[in-house]
Amino acid sequence: QVQLVESGGGLVQAGGSLRLSCAASGRTFSSYNMGWFRQAPGKEREFVTGINWTGGSTYYADSVKGRFTVSRDNAKNTVYLQMNSLKPEDTAVYYCAARYYGGTYRQPYEYDYWGQGTQVTVSS
Repeated sequence: QVQLVESGGGLVQAGGSLRLSCAASGRTFSSYNMGWFRQAPGKEREFVTGINWTGGSTYYADSVKGRFTVSRDNAKNTVYLQMNSLKPEDTAVYYCAARYYGGTYRQPYEYDYWGQGTQVTVSS
């Protein structure tokens, strides 16, 4: 069982930066592959980025590649999402998720555990 709690969301102007954190409970955090998703009002939840259990492999949606960076600190049971050059279209609730088994990282149904989400609003 893994419990996830996101933090770090807020209101930022276009071009600004935010760093989201996802703190996980449980001693097996380092065994889990992690993902970040986002959901804007009226839209489906979409993949943002994923990172494998070692942190050695990362995956990004084309829309955030070059602007967002995912990382993890297994000693702190935390995964991070550094978001730079933010755009109004990045406005959404951001969720972190955990999965034990392999897969594409890009589909919500592949994940076993989800956080409650944190709101990111980018003003133009």
